[in-house]
Amino acid sequence: MTLVEPRPHPQAGTRDIANPRGEPAWTELWQCIRALLQGADPTDRVTSVQPLKAKVYRLEFDARAPWSSVVVKRVEPAVAQRTRLLAQRWLPALGMEHVCPRLLGAAADRRGEVVWQIYQDLGDDTLAARPAPERVEAAAQQIAELHRRAARHGVLPDVRRFGVGLGLEYFATNVRDAIAALDALQAAGIQSPTSHAGLPERLLARLRALLADAARRSAVFERAAGPDTLLHGDLWTINVFVTGTGARPELRLVDWDRVGVGPFSYDLSTFLLRFPAEQRPGILDCYRDAAARGGWQLGSPEDLALLFDTAERARYANRVIWPAVALLQERAAWGFPELAEVERWFLALDGEERRTL
Repeated sequence: MTLVEPRPHPQAGTRDIANPRGEPAWTELWQCIRALLQGADPTDRVTSVQPLKAKVYRLEFDARAPWSSVVVKRVEPAVAQRTRLLAQRWLPALGMEHVCPRLLGAAADRRGEVVWQIYQDLGDDTLAARPAPERVEAAAQQIAELHRRAARHGVLPDVRRFGVGLGLEYFATNVRDAIAALDALQAAGIQSPTSHAGLPERLLARLRALLADAARRSAVFERAAGPDTLLHGDLWTINVFVTGTGARPELRLVDWDRVGVGPFSYDLSTFLLRFPAEQRPGILDCYRDAAARGGWQLGSPEDLALLFDTAERARYANRVIWPAVALLQERAAWGFPELAEVERWFLALDGEERRTL
């Protein structure tokens, strides 16, 4: 990735490193880093700024700094609040503070619209980058341990207060909101381009069928979803690290922006679907065995399959809402291509279901 070389900041009293992409509140971030460096000029310590993805950068330091690198991430204030509580209150209450990277500091702009968080850098050795079987097994076991410890724990009301609800209500709400957005799109007379003819109608038919199926899915939730627990909310393998030795592996999870409360199946479905279909039963067995050691019994394979399917389709429904809204508000050029991509996800999931029948 391209590294951004230091240069003077035009409005700073001291030298400052280049703002990579015109980021807001970069000066406030720099002031926070100065405080963490005990008053030392960050530009004398920072050797590069490496973009990792949108709104996320790795800052590398010279040998005089306390760290070789940190990761800085720009988030909305509500996200900053819940991820701070996660690191400082919720995970410590579970005895699992090690599961997220250490939060070193935070800086906000004066209007309270932007917060930069500064995190311990875990590097690039994610489970996505190196999905060795022993690492995948260790991750599945420790995800089960996190879910088991948090189930019915007294910390959950506090998490629920600030976090996201990811249970059956997440499915129902997103399906209804997606239907409403597409209905509004049609009522506004916004025509699909020829390349996407009939797309809103097909998505509407699919979503209405999902809503009609809600009662069946609810019955499975009642008997198989188990107790609510703390959920990461975005458990892709790019957000999973397994550190330590083979004898004592430790789980680290990053990007907790969607931390919330709901059934274990929300997280586990996200995790499992990142692997080829033939690997999923073995990974599920690792999770099931770890849960059973803590006295937690999972449901039948059929019930679990429907729980996982419900969570995934809820996520797809959520992704329908925003391109439809963008088309309504600003006729966004990316709206119909994005809706078409979501339809492809639904079709691919349908294909997986047919292959497992």
